[in-house]
This record gives sequence, C-alpha cells and structure tokens, in this order.
Amino acid sequence: MIKVVNLKKKYGDFEALKGISFSIERGIIFSFLGPNGAGKTTTLEILVGLRKKTSGEIYFFGQKVDDIDKKIKERIGVLLQKTELFRELTVYETLKLFRSFYKKGYDPKKVLEMIGLVEKKNERVKTLSGGQFQRLSFGLSFINDPEILFLDEPTTGLDPQSRRHIWDIIREFKRGGKTIFLTTHYMEEAQTLSNKVCIIDNGLIIAEGSPDELIKHSGLSTIVEVDGEYNFGKVVEGKTIIETKNMSEVINKLLNDGVEKFIVRHPTLEDVFLKLTGKELRD
Repeated sequence: MIKVVNLKKKYGDFEALKGISFSIERGIIFSFLGPNGAGKTTTLEILVGLRKKTSGEIYFFGQKVDDIDKKIKERIGVLLQKTELFRELTVYETLKLFRSFYKKGYDPKKVLEMIGLVEKKNERVKTLSGGQFQRLSFGLSFINDPEILFLDEPTTGLDPQSRRHIWDIIREFKRGGKTIFLTTHYMEEAQTLSNKVCIIDNGLIIAEGSPDELIKHSGLSTIVEVDGEYNFGKVVEGKTIIETKNMSEVINKLLNDGVEKFIVRHPTLEDVFLKLTGKELRD
C-alpha cells in the first residue's frame, strides 16, 4: 500500500530525515515510533501531502507518486496531532460538512455511533471536552471510508475507556482490510495493536519488525523479583532482582529453595525502545 525509498527532508542545513526506507502491506497496523524530534511527524506529513520531500521515492497503491494529489487524498484519512474545527458548528454539522468534501464515505450518523458522541450531536464543538473533541477529530479522519488511515497520536488526552474504544475501532478497520499508519507515545498501544513496528531516531530507522520480533532479538533479559535478600541476584531495597534469559531454571531454583511468591516481568516494546534510543517517549 505504501513504499518509501531513501526519503530525505532538509530544513536549511538541518536534515530531519536522512534517507529512510520502509514498506507497509495492505491490512496491517504499522506503528512508527520515536522520541520527539526523531522525524515521525515529518514523515507522516510528507506522506499525506502537507510537506514536500527533499528527495527520495514514495509509492502509493503500487504506483510511484511525486505529489500527494486529490486522487490519493480521496483514498486516505488523516488525524493530525492538532486539529482546528469550526467551533460554532455542532458535532453533527461538522461531520456532515467533512463528509461533503468526499465522493463517498460513511453516513455521519453512523460515525456518531462509532465514536460514541450520539448524545452530543447537537452540541457546539466549542462546548466539547478535550476527550470528546479528540473523538470527533478521529471520526472526521475516517468519514470518507479511506483505504489507508494515518493516525498521529490518536489517543493522546483520552481516558482509558475511550482509548480502548478507539483501539476497538482501529482493530475493526484492520479486519475490514484497511491499512493503518500509527504514531503513538503509548508503548502499550503500539505493542497491543501493531503487526509491524518501525523505530526512528535522529532521522534514521534503527529497528523494524513485529513487536514480538523486536523483543525477541533485543537481547533483553526477563526480570524475576523476590521479596527478601538472597545470594542469587541483585539486592535492591530489600528485594532480590534476578535478570535471566532462562526463566524456567530460575523459577525451579526459587521453588526448590521454598520461595513461592515472586514477580516475573518479561521485556516489553518500551524496554526495547529505551535500549535502542536511550530516551523515554514524552508528550
């Protein structure tokens, strides 16, 4: 669905993208992760036509494109980090307005149900809470029933329940054969949803694969934490921390020594991210 080859973007002497390449297959959730300033949003904005590339090749739907023209924009949907809307319009009027920009798409009433704003349909946009506004913006991103959906931090500012609701909609899109390009600051979100992850730092892609592949090949150890001080691990504040790549062996030893209560923590995508970049994802 999307292929990027040696994509570069310069702002004067600053090289925001230093030659990145990746491909996204149909019907997958592709997460593009990186610290602030790594090049995530620049890449997304080039792909949706908001910025011009300096050099490199971009392919959509198997065809090389020089510009993201109207034909492509009819087939994609976009949720940016910041969205400005007509604040005096109602929620329903806003959905109807955006639907009118496209030849095809969802009935605005259907979108209202999908984003859980039926009870707010006649409320003006300016009266919405931050979470409600974000859900409306999300609804606008797919009102044209796009084949590819670009979501730049779609669940920022949402409560856990709303976040899970958005996840369910994204999964439903995937089951329907749609392709999702996702950037997020929530590692749990990326690990839960993604078929494929690409980590970018300093304008370069430094890792790519499924969440499980990245974790498996990270070389990170499983952590076993035991209350009390023992001579087979590192003692920290009255607890024994054991790092191991052979969890079964450690657990058997603990059980043989009469230790029945312990916590096992497997490496996560966030651990991989921190190992590769040395930075935490920050809002």
